[in-house]
Amino acid sequence: MPYIDLKTNALITKTAEAGLSSFFAHALESCFPGKTERWLMVNIEGNRAMYFGGKDTKCAMVSVDILGEQKKSSYEKMTGMICDVLSSELKIDPDRIYIKYSEYDKWGWNGSNF
Repeated sequence: MPYIDLKTNALITKTAEAGLSSFFAHALESCFPGKTERWLMVNIEGNRAMYFGGKDTKCAMVSVDILGEQKKSSYEKMTGMICDVLSSELKIDPDRIYIKYSEYDKWGWNGSNF
């Protein structure tokens, strides 16, 4: 039941979108035991008007919503992986990337809740 939302002012091609979606699935599965691509929803929005520190230099905001409590080490690993891929694929400096994690104990799907 994870949801990953990427917003950035970098231009993202359709090919890059697909690659990032696949990457997020891989990162999720390697960082959070039991979380799989089958349940992952991803939203990717590029070319947005965004400012970090008053400048419109490339930046990104990534939100990761997840069902259940996770280990701090899992979040640390995920942060490193996300920063690495956004830096290499979109040329965003890691010091211009925020990643926000939210844990939920209630999550609805298909007319009921987990």
